[in-house]
Amino acid sequence: MIRDFCQERGFSPRIRHVQAIWPDGKYENWRVYCFADPASASAFIDHFGGVMFDPKRDRENGRARGVWRRSGEYTRILDLGPLSVPEILRN
Repeated sequence: MIRDFCQERGFSPRIRHVQAIWPDGKYENWRVYCFADPASASAFIDHFGGVMFDPKRDRENGRARGVWRRSGEYTRILDLGPLSVPEILRN
């Protein structure tokens, strides 16, 4: 679904994997789609939902490789736009 969306619009995002870590110590492995321009990223988020990732802000000015220091309280994402976690993987 994501591949088709990007191909239809001529987007060619880079895909990165990061470990999102919250202040309470909880963490998850996340897939991050990186776009060449903010307009493409906004179109992607408008369609699929998601959280904007800024490498300078979210990776401690680029010092934290592979880590995304999140703020706030951890909440598990089960549904994100047209995508969702299958029922068998929810618990």
